[in-house]
Amino acid sequence: MLFNFEERKSIRNAFGKALVEVGKSNPNVVVLDADLACSTQTAMFGKEFPDRFFDMGIAEQDMVATAAGLASVGKVPFVASFAMFATGRTYDQIRNSICYPEFNVKIVGTHGGVTVGEDGASHQALEDISLMRSIPNMSVIVPADCRECEEVIKFAAENYGPMYIRVPRTNVYDIFDDSDEFDFCKARVIKEGEEVTVITNGETLAEVIQAAMMLEKEGYSVQVIHVPVVKPLDDSTIIENAKNTKFVITVENHSIIGGLGSAVCELLSYYYPMPVIRLGVNDTFGQSGKWDELLDYYGLSAEKLAKSIRKQIDRYRLVK
Repeated sequence: MLFNFEERKSIRNAFGKALVEVGKSNPNVVVLDADLACSTQTAMFGKEFPDRFFDMGIAEQDMVATAAGLASVGKVPFVASFAMFATGRTYDQIRNSICYPEFNVKIVGTHGGVTVGEDGASHQALEDISLMRSIPNMSVIVPADCRECEEVIKFAAENYGPMYIRVPRTNVYDIFDDSDEFDFCKARVIKEGEEVTVITNGETLAEVIQAAMMLEKEGYSVQVIHVPVVKPLDDSTIIENAKNTKFVITVENHSIIGGLGSAVCELLSYYYPMPVIRLGVNDTFGQSGKWDELLDYYGLSAEKLAKSIRKQIDRYRLVK
């Protein structure tokens, strides 16, 4: 692993480049966009393969239904739009036209979470993971950096089934190096610790790692687990590592209802009941503001996470 917290890189750019690469290796890959090709970076694919790129205009429901039709004749469609529109406006088409017949369509929601920034609540998807993980046959993946995003797109192109892949608008730090490979079946223990297990994914992974490093200097022992695949969840890695600590904290740039935190609660309540504290957006809409200020406002910056984790560990130390 790399842990480069000096420079941020565009994960949307990595997504666009990965699309071009899978397009070169698989002539059945096609890409559909809803008039946002420059924002989602699917324009790269359109430039390289104009006959396999379809700008559907501001008609997301038509876009998803068309993707289902293309999949029915053997194509591998990647559908891209802002996460709010890719999942919210198209829920019926995703459920009934893609997941019910189990067509091989990949939905990529860019601009997920409050870090969409100034576009405000109408564009900040905080329910998309909840929506997608509730549909049978749908897999849900949230990569943390550019390297992992590229690996996820390659995996999606090579493996059959409906998938939802979520990436943020913001640039992200490098967490993984070229030797790190994405494993659909496994969560990853990023840092070992004894007092608390912090489970996260996506762009908040970097914030959690930095928070854990801050706390380590103060004598706190924090275990960090990265869960890029929210569905199907890697039950064994989460359960076995949670057993080694006193409690669990989940962190996500998403509503605490229905997302990663809910998935972890559902798992542990059945197999290994223990306290779980969910950190994320607490049953509210986002708002307009600079992305880093919003991340801090909702308690998801490294500094705010360190404060929250410290408070909970101190509480459990007192109980002991």
